[in-house]
Amino acid sequence: MKIAISSVFLMVSIVLGAQTDQNIYDIIDAVSEERLKKDVQTLVNFGTRHTLSDTISKTRGIGAARRWIKSEFETISKDCNDCLEVFYQKDLVKKGENQRIVKDVMVVNVVAIQRGTKYPNCYIIMSGDIDSRVSDPNDFTSDAPGANDNATGMAGAIEAARVLSQYKFENSIIYVGLSGEEQGLFGGQGLAKYAKEYHWDIIGVLNNDMIGNISGVDGVIDNRTFRIFSEPITTSETDPETLAKQARARRFYGGEVDGISRQLARFVYKTTKTYMPEMNPMLVYRLDRFGRGGHHRPFNDAGFAGIRIMEAHENYTQQHQDIRTENGIAYGDTFEHVNFPYCKKLTTVNAITMASLASAPPSPTEVSIGGIVEASAKLQWNNVEGAKGYKIYWRDTTSPTWDHSRYVENITEFTLDGIVIDNFFFGVAAVSADGHESVVVFPNKILR
Repeated sequence: MKIAISSVFLMVSIVLGAQTDQNIYDIIDAVSEERLKKDVQTLVNFGTRHTLSDTISKTRGIGAARRWIKSEFETISKDCNDCLEVFYQKDLVKKGENQRIVKDVMVVNVVAIQRGTKYPNCYIIMSGDIDSRVSDPNDFTSDAPGANDNATGMAGAIEAARVLSQYKFENSIIYVGLSGEEQGLFGGQGLAKYAKEYHWDIIGVLNNDMIGNISGVDGVIDNRTFRIFSEPITTSETDPETLAKQARARRFYGGEVDGISRQLARFVYKTTKTYMPEMNPMLVYRLDRFGRGGHHRPFNDAGFAGIRIMEAHENYTQQHQDIRTENGIAYGDTFEHVNFPYCKKLTTVNAITMASLASAPPSPTEVSIGGIVEASAKLQWNNVEGAKGYKIYWRDTTSPTWDHSRYVENITEFTLDGIVIDNFFFGVAAVSADGHESVVVFPNKILR
């Protein structure tokens, strides 16, 4: 059934932008600054968490750190009637794999899965990195406290598990500590491969790497702004013919900045502005910082949506540095430099994003668009199980965010009269009965 917006606006078109869920506000209130502080201190106290560091000691090295993380997830699981599946996912990385692997090492990730009630094989993932380093990336014996980089992200994942494990969600949530990031993103590579082998349907990966610094090397102090890095399109497709076809479609129909990771970033932005309007999320149109990388990249390489959430203002004297004082500057990633109220805020951003996505129906898989040389845009999409309705979004072609929307029910085809297809980009999200939305899907077919 085709419906024009002008004829049915009062009957079926409802703007749901103001609808919120009280559970999300309860989650915001439940995130604990004190627990985050305690967990970061515990991780720092392991001395070093370098990927190649001691695995036998009970008090020092990455082995002791990952055992503690696993025990924390297991304790959380006991408190929610064994609601988490906790396990190690590991891969052997051989000496010489790159210049930072100077001996054979087992890269071990700590995984905790909270199964969804309706879509147990659909996952939203929050990751933090276990490992740390000093100036020399191959120095695995010196103290490398890694307080901000990245005990904050790891503590955030543990705290999110504590809070969200008290709720039931339709989709699954994974909380994970990834290893081997500083040596070459090996933990992310291993888990992405594991996800492929076990056919995980990943909604998105929220990689948290440095979420505790507010005083930048540029002199700016800011406790509300954070960055969301996302690449424009996935890079996993290797077939030359398919690549050429996709490039041609983007050239004529758009989509250069509308890949699945970019849509995930916009979802984080929208959720934050809805529930935490005091925060200032920055959409950064780049895979990561200039010439650098993080643990979302291996998931992007595997074709999954993945983004990096991190502080806006870095202090390079506190990253990848030997602990020392030079010219009055205290170098090193130490505990006293972490701002825990800010760490709590970014942990909360993750928690509410995951709760929202885990409560939403799946995204449409097919969205078609038409309206060439017409005074209206036409959209069709597949019916989504569990969706009460759908939200059609559009924005100016130069806008980074979805700025306009219409809600419809009981239909999978809609015409936006007076909205010229040439002047906007469009997308469709599925909406649950309580207003939770899926990630927006950019059109992937053309209506002729």
